[in-house]
Amino acid sequence: MEPPAAPSGFDPYPPDLATCRRCPRLAEFREEVARVKRRAYRDQEYWGAPVPGFGDPDASLLVVGLAPGAHGSNRTGRMFTGDASGTFLYAAMHRLGLANQPTAVSRDDGLRLNGVWITASARCVPPGNKPTPLELATCRHWLEHDFDGLRNVKAVLALGRIGHDSTVKLYRDRGLHVTLAAVPFAHGAVHRLDRLPGAAESGAKPLVDAFHVSLQNTNTGRLTPAMFDEALRAAKTLAGLA
Repeated sequence: MEPPAAPSGFDPYPPDLATCRRCPRLAEFREEVARVKRRAYRDQEYWGAPVPGFGDPDASLLVVGLAPGAHGSNRTGRMFTGDASGTFLYAAMHRLGLANQPTAVSRDDGLRLNGVWITASARCVPPGNKPTPLELATCRHWLEHDFDGLRNVKAVLALGRIGHDSTVKLYRDRGLHVTLAAVPFAHGAVHRLDRLPGAAESGAKPLVDAFHVSLQNTNTGRLTPAMFDEALRAAKTLAGLA
């Protein structure tokens, strides 16, 4: 399976990411899911590899998710594509003018994002959708790859606590003077990390929190379209896309 084409000046899928096996448990699980498959997709070839980021390489808004879904991104090879989480996310982006269409079913479905790049705290699907702290720390290298490669980012939207924590830890490792306790995750919260000591050295940007767009949250009403639109709109404004 061929990796996606690299935008000019930034390679979202370098060879060492495409073949990454730094987390043996995740590498084995992603490949097992791709072998066994879900009955509904039995005739499809699964991606079964680390999933690259996706979107506009000139993005000013960076969205940080959790990890690929077993039969969504791990199947299609594109972030939030082919499952219910993506259905919710891209519909919201389309409503706010950040995507050219509200659906995402495959890598060649014509979806384009406007000013947005989507990445994840872990690039391989984890068992039970729960990467370990060590796996997240190991995969932070690839999160940093996107942070460094996207030169125009002005704001970050974290989907869920893991996306939030991964972003704060990345900045902290690069010189931001902050603790997780000082910037707790809360849906709709806006954290002005860019105003904290060490922000310039770390490259910290304003961080907006939103509950993850998982089926568990959207099906139970914990996260409604209106709630998510409000958080996404705040991130869009901070990114200069309003």
